[in-house]
Amino acid sequence: MKPINFYREKFIDYLNTQVLAQEPKTLYDPIVYILNLGGKRLRPISVLMTAELFGCSYEKALDAALAIEVFHNFSLVHDDIMDDAAVRRGKTTVHEKWDINTGILSGDAMLIRAYQLFENYEGETFRELAKLFSSTAIMVCEGQQYDVDFEEQEEVSLEEYLKMIEYKTAVLVGAAMEMGAIVAGADQKCRKQIYEYGCLLGLAFQLQDDYLDIFGDYETFGKEIGGDIIENKKTFLYLTALKKASADEAKQLAYLYSLNPEDTTQKVETVTTIFKNSGIAEITQAKIKEISLQAFKVLEEMEIPEKNKAIFREFGKKLMNREN
Repeated sequence: MKPINFYREKFIDYLNTQVLAQEPKTLYDPIVYILNLGGKRLRPISVLMTAELFGCSYEKALDAALAIEVFHNFSLVHDDIMDDAAVRRGKTTVHEKWDINTGILSGDAMLIRAYQLFENYEGETFRELAKLFSSTAIMVCEGQQYDVDFEEQEEVSLEEYLKMIEYKTAVLVGAAMEMGAIVAGADQKCRKQIYEYGCLLGLAFQLQDDYLDIFGDYETFGKEIGGDIIENKKTFLYLTALKKASADEAKQLAYLYSLNPEDTTQKVETVTTIFKNSGIAEITQAKIKEISLQAFKVLEEMEIPEKNKAIFREFGKKLMNREN
């Protein structure tokens, strides 16, 4: 296997050859725009790395990797519309740069394009990829709906929240890794193990995202700090704070999450202070570490060369140690 950056560079090279401006520009320019905004390329890198983990050239997995990345960005375009988000990766969101109708239609085209890419595989490989992709896409939609429902739901448990982020975020990371295994022709046991490893990493990754939304830095995070507070999202931090804060602060926290003030600065500052007073930063980091260790345990149990385990371990650690 090669260094992680090798797979990232090869994927970006392929992306640049496949995602090109075409007519009608009003449909395709937003697609080119969102796919070139950057990001860590976590999911496509996972596809390519896993293919080589199981003895297949990364080149055979490029179309599956591109499908995952196109689908992921499709979901971001539509999520940003639903959340009325103005910034994505430090840049203007698609619906803000163009308009909502363009965001919807370009997003739809991206979803269709993602499915088209699997047509480059034959027989059983095509069938297994399409089957996994379809089931994963449905789960992502279910996770998004849970997320929307939780905004209006008065009480949400930590278990419900963790299920939501598993569906909305983690399963796509798990699917990305299993797709690499499918392209490589790995057996069912290996597919199941690498999927579980990816899902656990995805859970930890999302919790880290929630943490950075409050305690991160705008310049490196690329999104508005405190966005989850402004949108009254019942994240792991909020749900834990309700249990760990003093009675008065817990009551104030619940009240603040019932408001949608025009000036959100004071709300974000007050909620952040309650989180700090309740030790939520430390608790969240401990949870991220716990789930990460579960992922590494699955990795250790896999019957693969130690040098390959080391690369995947490094990959996971880089994701968890990120600042953006």
